Amino acid sequence: MNRALMMSAMCIASTFSISSYSAAIVGQYVVKNAGQNIEKSPYEGAEADRENKTDKAARESVEQITIEGAATANESPVGTFNSPISNLEYDPRVDLQSRNMAEAQADVTIRGGIFENTGFSVGSATLIDPQTGHYVAEIPIAPEMLTAPAILTGVDNSLYGANSSVGSVAYKWRPIQTAGSVSLGAGNNNFNMQRVHNAISWSVDDSSKWKAGVEGEYSRSESDGTIDKGDHSFERASGRVQLISDTSQTDLFFGYQQKFFGWPNLYTPFNVNETEDLETRLLIFNHQQQYAQESTFEVSAYYRQQNDHYVFSRENPGAFQAFHETKVKSVAVSGRHMTDSKLVVNYAAQLTADEIESTTLENNFTSRDYYKFSVVPEYAVALQDNEHLTFRVGAAYDDTNRDDSQVSVISDIVWHKLNADKSTRTVNFSYSEATQVAGYTAIGGSTSSGLFRSNDTLERETSKNLELGMSLDEATWRVDSAVFYRWDNELTDWTYNFDSTSARVANPVDIETIGLELMAVARLESADLVTSYTYLDKSEDYREENIDASFYALNYPPHRFTLGVIWYPAEAFELKVDNEWRKQEDNLLRNGDDTAFFTHISLTYSPPQLEGFNVMLAVDNLWDESFEEIPGTLGRSDQLSVTATYFW
Repeated sequence: MNRALMMSAMCIASTFSISSYSAAIVGQYVVKNAGQNIEKSPYEGAEADRENKTDKAARESVEQITIEGAATANESPVGTFNSPISNLEYDPRVDLQSRNMAEAQADVTIRGGIFENTGFSVGSATLIDPQTGHYVAEIPIAPEMLTAPAILTGVDNSLYGANSSVGSVAYKWRPIQTAGSVSLGAGNNNFNMQRVHNAISWSVDDSSKWKAGVEGEYSRSESDGTIDKGDHSFERASGRVQLISDTSQTDLFFGYQQKFFGWPNLYTPFNVNETEDLETRLLIFNHQQQYAQESTFEVSAYYRQQNDHYVFSRENPGAFQAFHETKVKSVAVSGRHMTDSKLVVNYAAQLTADEIESTTLENNFTSRDYYKFSVVPEYAVALQDNEHLTFRVGAAYDDTNRDDSQVSVISDIVWHKLNADKSTRTVNFSYSEATQVAGYTAIGGSTSSGLFRSNDTLERETSKNLELGMSLDEATWRVDSAVFYRWDNELTDWTYNFDSTSARVANPVDIETIGLELMAVARLESADLVTSYTYLDKSEDYREENIDASFYALNYPPHRFTLGVIWYPAEAFELKVDNEWRKQEDNLLRNGDDTAFFTHISLTYSPPQLEGFNVMLAVDNLWDESFEEIPGTLGRSDQLSVTATYFW
């Protein structure tokens, strides 16, 4: 991959306001040619070594290529092995609020929402944890198997997301290529890590139109933690088989993950050393298909089992502990059907059934079925050479067997222009609606006692989003911007009252959010840069007076800056730096400052004498910030590590 594509792989595709062209094919790439967008699926030319006639024809007329990629400089964490959510805390498109570290317990929020408003999808299916959104990021998949995440908001989240009212973090399956690696890591706080990954791909017949592949990995890590009682022990094993052709890709995956971690004030503000012990099993079948030139569809089915053992006090486990087991079965489909050169029908559907066994929830609400259907026709109008408008207008239908149904409007208009110098200009204006229902911890537990008090009067949450976005794309730089206004009604939040014996209580809130997002990327002679600024302002109505603080809905940064740099100081060295500065909204539960500056830096040396071998020295939280990302929950300290990796 040349340097121009390296910049793109870093963050070009990570736009704030995703147009109809890119959002509909998350994890794929777009070939922009003669004012049109010819969508290419990941199984048709996304990998450089896949030489077929379609790819050759596309390359002969390519104007500009956008490759999916990450929005941060660093890809690997410092204190454990890599996971799909690693380094999302430095991603300008999301706000990750961690306990212990991101790979331990991650609350991922988008545009000022809360963790339960964010969905995670693999293929066409949104992975649901019916107990609590705290566990939706438990995805036991090796990152090599997935594309970098696309962040879906507004229209695209309403169309493709399920039970996620504000945004979705979306992954697709990569084609398998023969490759592998083994890594050993060590660091302060008695940190150690071991990891092995291997993938093999081969042709099924002499024509090479069909290829099969097998991929697997095993990872583990442990440490005493960056603060006292912040230890962890993680383990993950995952594997898949794949069959791929010029027009299809089929994957069958199974993953297992076990995690133990502790942290003072993990979920409660009572100065207690709490622990979590999690086991996650995930089985996924996924099939992608291209037909009739530019029409595609994708079918995903999964089974997910999550076991959680929570201990309030590790010194006195009998004081309070809880066991939960959730099981989720789901099937989903999404696609684009092109009727002619002007009209395309976008669609998505997901059916999900879950159940829970719990020692802390009531027995009258232990299962639920979810239904989501969305159809959004897309109509393109050519204005003049290399300039066109695209209209999308449709709706989504959400329902469960326990809640009222909801119909949501989905609409936008996109103007796109390709200039003679191959630069592009895109402007989009959209109005969209989305909806979801509360998890079992919020609605299915005791309403009068307990550490985590539920609320059985919670209603379906609705979100309405009005947005104006603009993108400027040049040969060596890109700027993306968006201004949005969102109404969230009946949003489920967790609140605190200083006179209460409960750690938190589920309460509904109506919130109006105004947001501004700016993101810029640039490619210099020996460095790649990505920087961003976000502004958020909220007005809230809880309808109650006995609420002193909010753990989530009002835990947001009115101002946030990020800066990522990849620098190549010499042929054998690569320096990667991610920075984040934030000014957090005032919160009575937070101890310490409301501002923070985090830095993650890594230096990789690849000796020319040892092909395929490198050593990486990395530091996270370089300035040893103690900022409480969750109010009342202690912040992390610094972590150093050195990792040796051999690739083949």
